[in-house]
Amino acid sequence: MSVNEDISWSDFERVDLRVGTILEANDFPEARRPAYQLLIDFGSEIGLRKSSAQITKLYTKEELVGRQIVAVVNFPRKQIGKFMSECLVTGLADENGDIVLTAVERKVPNGARLI
Repeated sequence: MSVNEDISWSDFERVDLRVGTILEANDFPEARRPAYQLLIDFGSEIGLRKSSAQITKLYTKEELVGRQIVAVVNFPRKQIGKFMSECLVTGLADENGDIVLTAVERKVPNGARLI
């Protein structure tokens, strides 16, 4: 994989990456690929957002609740079956192609922006 063309600082600033805490993780049987439906708390400024995440190989629903993650909160909403995804949870593929969540090293306030 090659590196894409350079972007400007203002391009980067347009991507709103925030920390949120997963409050709920539920099965999403209607999804084409195995996924969970997540309810994430991004603090008082942004509030609660829902997301669909294909992270079932490495995470159980129980271990996701209470975990802080990093998500893009300024993408347009996306309809996935009967579910409306309101943010994009970020992650990286491991050597098997399974998604490892992007997380923070220490607890920070929900809604904290990646800078």
